[in-house]
Amino acid sequence: MTRISLIDTTLRDGNQSNWGATGLDTGMMLQIAPVMNRVGFEAIDFTTSTHMAVAVRYSKQDPWERLRLFRAAAPDTTLSFLTTGMRFISWETASHELMEFAFRLLVRNGIDRFAVMDPMNNVPAMLTMADLTRKAGGARIVAALTFTLSPVHDDAHFADAARRLTETGRFDRLYLKDPGGLVTPERAQTLIPALKAAIGAVPLEFHSHCTIGLAPFAYPEAAIRGAECLHSSASSAANGTGQPAMTPTIANLRDLGLSVDVDDEAVAEMDAYFTTLAKAEGLTHGTPGEFDRAYFRHQMPGGMMGTMKRQLAETKRLHLLPQVLEEVERVRADLGYPIMVTPFSQVVGTQALLNVLSGKRYETVPDEVTRYVLGRFGAPSMPMDAEVEDRIRSSKRARELEDEPRMASLDDLRAKVGKHYSDEEFLLRAVMPADQVDAMVAAGPAPRSYDPKARGVKHLIAELTKRKGLGHVRIETPDLKLELNGDR
Repeated sequence: MTRISLIDTTLRDGNQSNWGATGLDTGMMLQIAPVMNRVGFEAIDFTTSTHMAVAVRYSKQDPWERLRLFRAAAPDTTLSFLTTGMRFISWETASHELMEFAFRLLVRNGIDRFAVMDPMNNVPAMLTMADLTRKAGGARIVAALTFTLSPVHDDAHFADAARRLTETGRFDRLYLKDPGGLVTPERAQTLIPALKAAIGAVPLEFHSHCTIGLAPFAYPEAAIRGAECLHSSASSAANGTGQPAMTPTIANLRDLGLSVDVDDEAVAEMDAYFTTLAKAEGLTHGTPGEFDRAYFRHQMPGGMMGTMKRQLAETKRLHLLPQVLEEVERVRADLGYPIMVTPFSQVVGTQALLNVLSGKRYETVPDEVTRYVLGRFGAPSMPMDAEVEDRIRSSKRARELEDEPRMASLDDLRAKVGKHYSDEEFLLRAVMPADQVDAMVAAGPAPRSYDPKARGVKHLIAELTKRKGLGHVRIETPDLKLELNGDR
């Protein structure tokens, strides 16, 4: 019987796709960690450098402490870090020295597995990253090949990239990453076998999103055609623009006669915990997205789509959304069909929005679009529109950005930031605003646990303490009696 393993994405991608990466804090993760450790996951998709920045910026919590504590609470489960190109937190291109330093710290604090993604699917860049992660002590290195639709991205294109990545022996596994949720069941029937033929005995994973409702149908097709591992979430963090829900995924695979070797009681306990948490915190409980064929053209990821709708609504221009999405298609073609994944979905979407709002194409060009055209992110799959490329390259701003300094060496950063910090705090200060790291340090240790039932009382107390002149407050429930004295 063919065995299918699971990677949990609740803490990282589910949290990011449906809850803006801010839904879960350290205490919430630690509370359920022992249960997640019992499930029997192939790995837990735990964090990225962007998530680490969010922990500092929004939660005022130390992401290194979060990692160490979760590692201790789930000692038997592999924890995975997703790379997003040659960068760590900052969008500025980092040196190999800084990246290896960051990876070494991640290993030291509990990361076992590195999923190596390059937003261009640049094979040489991914091989370099694999070497850096392995040198830093990564135990398992996985190539994340990102799916997209364009005139050149056929099955043969992806199979060739998969072969070039895995034949080097630098990767232990390969996973097909479908950020737009665009792999149809029919495409899975041809693409998954093509990838398996190219990589041989190297295990294949499949990761997709429910943005237009296709992933729950594509997952079984992928599993019976050679994908040995699927990525899924607890039901409250699943669906929407996240991954398929774990429980029905398991049931569907078993119905096909496939084996999914997990602790079903632990899965149910984990699912119930996150459902209760989502209700207590007012977090959206995702449902599969409606099928929208237009996504095959603009390929705008769910998170960026939500941001764009909000920006248009705030300026009372939501009626322009269809026009902006049409412009997204044109801008993506102009820029050589970049894959619509961070940071390129933001690059393309922002430029399209500006083109529509100004009424003149490329009248205003953000710095990140200029850096893209200058080649800071690598070479696109197809040539850019010559006129657009020349217009941006010949601008005054492009000449200024050509001369901008690159990230300093570790020694220079140490001299600038200060030498009395731990390695972990130094790295945060090297790539983030100092005031944000200061606020994190001042906040002290993060909570070690979480009780969804106490959420309402905590919120009430927080609101009461904001009011002036309250001398006495008494709160009584069947399970709690609390009195607060003191005049504010």
